[in-house]
Amino acid sequence: MGFASACAPAPGEPSSDAAVPKAAGASRRRNRPFVSLRGRADFQRLWREGRRRRVGEVTVVSACGGPGSPRVAVVAGRAVGGAVLRNRAKRRLREAVAQAPLRSDRDYVVIGGEGLGRAPFSLVRAWVVAAVEEVR
Repeated sequence: MGFASACAPAPGEPSSDAAVPKAAGASRRRNRPFVSLRGRADFQRLWREGRRRRVGEVTVVSACGGPGSPRVAVVAGRAVGGAVLRNRAKRRLREAVAQAPLRSDRDYVVIGGEGLGRAPFSLVRAWVVAAVEEVR
């Protein structure tokens, strides 16, 4: 079964793709000072070898990583709330981590706690910065 446009452009007329410039993407690309931490083995190593610090509603686990940019994973569990609140909490944590003094030779897991969704961003940022500085 083939698919075709229900309304073809008139002969000699540009199609809508050519006539209208493309809008910018909905999400802007961010240049973060870290790379996403991925992979089960890396998480297991962090849980086994990492140092943990909890400040407010944020827990940071950190362990030695490879050379290059620091690698970061952001986690918000069900205690934070439903999917919308968890996603909002993770976005806020990522932004706070981007402003924290990360060491380039370390890997980090940043875990949001239950009250993270209700806290103002300035407080979330202060929690993240303090926890990151303590695990150095």
